[in-house]
Amino acid sequence: MLGEAITFIVESEKLKSVIRRSNPVGMTRHENSAEHSWSLALAATVLIPAVAPHLNELRILKMLLIHDLVEIDAGDTFCYGDQTGKEQREQEAATRIFGLLSPEISQELHEAWREFEAKETAESQLANAIDRLLPLLQNIHNQGGSWAEHHVTYDQVYQRNAELQHSSPELWSYIKKLIEAAHESGILPQKRNLE
Repeated sequence: MLGEAITFIVESEKLKSVIRRSNPVGMTRHENSAEHSWSLALAATVLIPAVAPHLNELRILKMLLIHDLVEIDAGDTFCYGDQTGKEQREQEAATRIFGLLSPEISQELHEAWREFEAKETAESQLANAIDRLLPLLQNIHNQGGSWAEHHVTYDQVYQRNAELQHSSPELWSYIKKLIEAAHESGILPQKRNLE
């Protein structure tokens, strides 16, 4: 069991080589998926007491720490880009990566990953809300960041985040204000500029 855990830990190091589209706040380089996962766990640690202290914090942290491990094999799929084949690639990656562990731990992590993806429990909905909040904060504090680079519009960002109004109304209210402010400041245009 210890050997399997070490193998999994070493394999997880590969997440540091998966480059995302967003830049850390104030930096010109793109972040990697391991940095993203760490930032989400830290954000959850301070957000859960503020917006949902009744939820299972450990369960949320576990989902946030493992949800992107599938990107080791599947790569990072830009949320505003083509999603074709993403689900299948990620399912295959989850089977392989979590399969490095003992059956009991493999099943536990695989279930946490599926719970995050399904967004059916209160914990997974909040985990997803936090996962959406962080890139939004990065783009706003980087004067548009990957939104500007990829010509993302207000409508796209609003639609992607609108489902949060049901899962985390308090967080949605805050996010909605951020999106509106980004639009009003010109960081997030209404329509794509195709010129």
